[in-house]
Amino acid sequence: MADNEEKDNPKGSNGDGPPGGAGSGTEAQLNVLAQYVKDLSFESPGAPQTLQGPGENPQLQVGVNVNAGPRGDDVYEAVVHLEAHAKSDTGVIYNVELDYGGLFRIKNIPENMLQPVLFVDCPTLLFPFVRRIIADIVRDGGFPPLMLDPIDFGRLYSQNLSKGGDTPNGPPN
Repeated sequence: MADNEEKDNPKGSNGDGPPGGAGSGTEAQLNVLAQYVKDLSFESPGAPQTLQGPGENPQLQVGVNVNAGPRGDDVYEAVVHLEAHAKSDTGVIYNVELDYGGLFRIKNIPENMLQPVLFVDCPTLLFPFVRRIIADIVRDGGFPPLMLDPIDFGRLYSQNLSKGGDTPNGPPN
């Protein structure tokens, strides 16, 4: 029976790919090489008064943008830029801005699919970290954490393309 098991699961294979772990080299690959904060800013100009209460008519405005571009052979950078501005009738409660980037190795992706991977898949992988950093910095600023709703980067990409742009969020850096 051991002989049959060896034939069904050749040595070196864990069942996740071709026998021996060697692939044909043509499978699409997306690997995260690094993630990092490129820029982070938090301002609370009304503190400590704004910490006692947000004032009348508090409003929150959140904006997101994605930039992406090549950084070497098969290596690309995608950066999620997020801004959140909280204000009330009494003035600014807080402003937070974050540029969170990732380096990705992208191989064997057809040229017509590279842009959707950079502007949809890469920021989707980065977003949970963006969300945590924003929540933490707002909380550390003395306010309730800002828990962002998930962002549908695919929908944003489609909307930007329908506006007639060649690149969804500006030219690659």
